[in-house]
Amino acid sequence: MATTTVRLAKSTRDALRQLAAESGEPMSVVLEKAVEAYRRQCIFAQANAAYAALRSDPEAWADELAERREWEGTLADGLDEPKA
Repeated sequence: MATTTVRLAKSTRDALRQLAAESGEPMSVVLEKAVEAYRRQCIFAQANAAYAALRSDPEAWADELAERREWEGTLADGLDEPKA
């Protein structure tokens, strides 16, 4: 695995060190998890903003709801439930 050096504020390094000690994981693993959690948070924030923009346009929102209703029909498409 390739590595690199990242400059952190002392307070950030201290918090990272404390989290690593509490979790029993290396600081690199704690940092990887933190970055992944932040990446996911950003994705959800972007999705929420996109839906807010969509809802602010009444015509576009009506189209979205109509499409959802069409897709709901595929949930019960007449196929039998699998036997356990």
